[in-house]
Amino acid sequence: MKLIIGLGNPGIRYRLSRHNAGFLVLDQLALQQNISIDQNIFDAYIGKGKIADSPVLLVQPQTFMNLSGIAIRKLADYFRIELEDLIVVHDDLDLPFLTIRLKAGGGHGGHKGLISLIDQLGGADFFRVRLGIGRPARKTMVEGYVLEPFSKEEMGCLPQLTTKAAEAVTDILTSGIQTAMEKHHGEEKTNLIKEV
Repeated sequence: MKLIIGLGNPGIRYRLSRHNAGFLVLDQLALQQNISIDQNIFDAYIGKGKIADSPVLLVQPQTFMNLSGIAIRKLADYFRIELEDLIVVHDDLDLPFLTIRLKAGGGHGGHKGLISLIDQLGGADFFRVRLGIGRPARKTMVEGYVLEPFSKEEMGCLPQLTTKAAEAVTDILTSGIQTAMEKHHGEEKTNLIKEV
């Protein structure tokens, strides 16, 4: 079984915040794959289903971002899921808005949700789907920026981001991380060439 985790914060207040990009992608993936994320277990909302014949568990931790690893550790232990069977979808300040990057393993880049996951799981060898949210003008504004809602302009493009990211998750499951990386990173290069 694969554990597909969207990182975010629970509650209406944060629903459309930049830090909840992971939750929004999982909502889109659930819609595409006809999976209901409606069970509450181990401080997380989960949905069981299949994507491309792979049994999956879609997970939205409800412990708040900084403690995401606590819920995921409980689920991974209960379902006996190894690190390499995790796909984590999360926002990334270091990428421009609408950029998607896939990654196998690596550090946390200061992302508190990833820090919690790595601490609780004892390793970082899981797949990531990184969603660009851009950076605020001043470094001191980062905390407020990630918790703010997407701007009106960004909201108009958000369905494009969540749809592409949900497809990237599916491609990792069907084709493997390397092929998925070549496809999604290559698409951006093609788009850039068209724009020039």
